[in-house]
Amino acid sequence: MIVQQIKASIKQIEKAKKLSELAKIAGLQGKRDFVGIDLSNKDLSYDILTHADLSGYNLSGSNLRYADLRETDLSGANLRGTDLKGTDLSDADLSGSDLSGANLRYADLSGANLSGADLSGADLSGANLIDTLLRDADLNGANLRGTKLRYANFK
Repeated sequence: MIVQQIKASIKQIEKAKKLSELAKIAGLQGKRDFVGIDLSNKDLSYDILTHADLSGYNLSGSNLRYADLRETDLSGANLRGTDLKGTDLSDADLSGSDLSGANLRYADLSGANLSGADLSGADLSGANLIDTLLRDADLNGANLRGTKLRYANFK
């Protein structure tokens, strides 16, 4: 029981630290309300943002190449035209997000939730979508060449 509480506390501290770093990038140091921060067209490549709550954020046109976004909440986020090449999005929540025209080449989306996501025109070539939830996702015009879709759930 105590170990679980310590782990939960560490997770909250890590989340606060990541949001603080995002606030610096966005020029919002010292603000407590991070909801709606505009992170569009920012260079966040190679950043570690695991477990962060970025739901509803505007990250359109940003460079997130090779970033670590494992278990990150990006539900409802605007990721239109975002460069996510080689990014680790395993177990991330991308439900209802706009990924239209995004570069997801070689991204790891294993175990991710992409329910209702707009992936139209996205480049998913070579991506790992093993055990990914794709219910009601829009894949019109998406490049799926070489994509791993084993156990992907389209129902």
